[in-house]
Amino acid sequence: MNPTSGHGRGRDAGRRAHARFVAAGHEVLDLSAPTLAQSTDAARAAALRGLDALVVVGGDGMTHLGVNVVATTPLPLGIVAAGSGNDIARVLGLPLHDVPAAVDLVDRSLVLGARAVDAVRVTTPGREAAEWFVGVLSCGIDAAVNARANRLRFPSGTGRYVRALFGELASFRPYGYRVSFDDGSTWESPGVLVAAANTGDIGGGMHIAPDADPGDGLLDVVTGAGLGRSELLRLFPAIFRGTHVHHPAVRVVRTRSVLVDWAPEHGPHPPVAFADGERIGPLPLRAEVVRGALKVLVGAASAPHAAAPTRTRPAGT
Repeated sequence: MNPTSGHGRGRDAGRRAHARFVAAGHEVLDLSAPTLAQSTDAARAAALRGLDALVVVGGDGMTHLGVNVVATTPLPLGIVAAGSGNDIARVLGLPLHDVPAAVDLVDRSLVLGARAVDAVRVTTPGREAAEWFVGVLSCGIDAAVNARANRLRFPSGTGRYVRALFGELASFRPYGYRVSFDDGSTWESPGVLVAAANTGDIGGGMHIAPDADPGDGLLDVVTGAGLGRSELLRLFPAIFRGTHVHHPAVRVVRTRSVLVDWAPEHGPHPPVAFADGERIGPLPLRAEVVRGALKVLVGAASAPHAAAPTRTRPAGT
């Protein structure tokens, strides 16, 4: 569990989840640690000892931790959503801030079986190290806003993201991008936004990629050409409705993999990228979907989009 998630609600949620799992007859091993890195190490060590499931209690950051432990393994992931944003849990149809319902769903799913959803492998070209995410890789002003929002103490959820946006706009100018897709096409431009989405939401419910489906084996890559501050402010409210994708400056490309890099001739270096609300690193970065790489305990009644029919629209549509 993350004791700091949800402005401290994570600690209480973790204790209540632990007690409820024990009451249901499970043997529970608490892998919590002072830092995410230490918790990840503990979880990876425990995974080798024959766990039935890894359950994370907190927000998207804890889900990100879990994904990086269990991706491509048979070990299923349970999520007790107790963070400020909970974008991944929301998209997967899981209970939010309801510990009894979340624990009961995990308990049932251990019997009914987990559902496979896509996860995304991120690498720096020329290096072997990889990181996984299940939500959205943010490489534009959304990443800069994420970094600033992580330093704010209030408000919670989307309100913190909005406050961070206004802080970033003070010195903003479009970044320079070169974005390459798996069909060989490339987008080069001054830009404000590059988001590679496996699921649709960021910032506590903002629909950055409204058609993204974590079960179709594809990323929805949303790019926004060089909008100025005033244009960006006018566009921003549309992200809450998902209608920004109809703006002429916004493009959505569906692809299995994407390489995002800096094009200095088009503008300054883009910010450090984030995924699932966690820092990933500077560009260039390659993101590649691995279909069904993650097993999630979502329950029969809370099937994620992975249950939807596969879409076959090619990149560039």
